[in-house]
Amino acid sequence: MKYKFHYLLFIFIFMLGNSFVSYAQKQEYYQLKTYTIKNDTQESMVDNYLKNAYLPALKRMGIKNIGVFKVRPDKFKVSDKIYVLIPFQSLATFENLEAMLAVDKTHLSAGADYIHATHDKKPYERISSVLLRAFPDMPKMKPSQVKGERTDRVYELRSYEGPTEAMYRRKVDMFNEGGEVELFESLGFNAVFYADVISGDKMPNLMYMTTFENMEKRDVLWDDFGSSDKWKEISGMDKYQNTVSHADIYLLYPTEYSDY
Repeated sequence: MKYKFHYLLFIFIFMLGNSFVSYAQKQEYYQLKTYTIKNDTQESMVDNYLKNAYLPALKRMGIKNIGVFKVRPDKFKVSDKIYVLIPFQSLATFENLEAMLAVDKTHLSAGADYIHATHDKKPYERISSVLLRAFPDMPKMKPSQVKGERTDRVYELRSYEGPTEAMYRRKVDMFNEGGEVELFESLGFNAVFYADVISGDKMPNLMYMTTFENMEKRDVLWDDFGSSDKWKEISGMDKYQNTVSHADIYLLYPTEYSDY
């Protein structure tokens, strides 16, 4: 009975945090969790946990539109990462997540093999986590409507680091007031999110994700983007020069249990 009471109390606090979000915070928050794995056994353990325990538990808490992605096949790279993108309506929901999982009996039962794995049979090598806040010009996630075989789809995750905080803010301005987000939308890039990294190991930093039916469609749209008059206009402005010191591009595809 005491166990059940604690769980219901956590549910109440969790939902209470959600109830105030429309008044206190317009922009969503995102957690990007990255599992580093070294073999098929670890991949299977993480997949089984995410599919059968973790995602169902998050959905019982009212968290929707959870994306799970893997690196697209490349003969020059080892596909050793699994990415999990989780949207939160408030920081309170993020803060309470682990406590909620710890008292969710269904989660504990369904994820037992992963949760109680031994040191010599661990399910992953490392987990990294980045916390983000959505851009004003796209305050809510848009789950991709891209169709077709999941393994053919391209979910392009980009990370841009700025040389200083001030120059980074100008790059963020380029996306919002400068019209870059609007340009992506007009060309049909099917963006999932654009966001500031508010806690991570690479800062100052922004990240965003665009989606395509396949690599051919992706390449055509990026050509359209680079040749557009709007991009030439904003990229040529003095205030937006030298605002990115490093960029990482990850070409991913959604797992069969990803929400989009």
